[in-house]
Amino acid sequence: MKIDILTIFPEMFQNFLTQSIIKRAIEQRLVEVEIHNFRDYSKDPHHKVDDTPYGGGSGMVLMCQPIFDCLDKIRTKDSYVVMLTPDGTKYHQSIAYKLSEKKHLILMCGHYEGFDERIRSLVDLELSIGDYVLTGGELASMVVADSIIRLVPGVIKEDSHLQESFNDDLLDYPVYTKPAVFRGMKVPEVLLNGDHEKIAQYRREQQIKKTKEKRPDLLEK
Repeated sequence: MKIDILTIFPEMFQNFLTQSIIKRAIEQRLVEVEIHNFRDYSKDPHHKVDDTPYGGGSGMVLMCQPIFDCLDKIRTKDSYVVMLTPDGTKYHQSIAYKLSEKKHLILMCGHYEGFDERIRSLVDLELSIGDYVLTGGELASMVVADSIIRLVPGVIKEDSHLQESFNDDLLDYPVYTKPAVFRGMKVPEVLLNGDHEKIAQYRREQQIKKTKEKRPDLLEK
């Protein structure tokens, strides 16, 4: 899988790409990530990428030309273009799975007052990571990229992500490690007896209980 990210703040991605699971996935060539500063594609003498909105109003709007030209250069027949925007579809684990099956993802990071509306003609999917506003799309693109990369075959063990929160619209079950007793708090006995059938049943029951208590909206699905 290849992921291209369009931004005007490429420095924000330096630590993201050089730590933990993301770093290992890149080193093992399971995924390729490239950051593009679309300011480099601006035809303005000062590499300007934004301008005032037609009709008036506050803020600046990202211009068509640099982004169109950048996509003209990097897009292929396998590309799937995602715009990070507050008015996009709310991101969900099921979308992460679908995106992880793409050969080439292009993530577009917005800034200022957003994109010129005509840029949306280039986009296959508009995504929002939640009902709040960020300074720009960079953090959102990292969230999306991280959640996708960990689903790429070979990045982590398959059974690890199959048992995580939001699969089957349930939260994850509670987990414990040694010691079995800490400050009077005991690990549930069922987890210590080695009966895998009972353990599986217990964990499923705990998933439902936890989801009912903390995210009842998920059970409504």
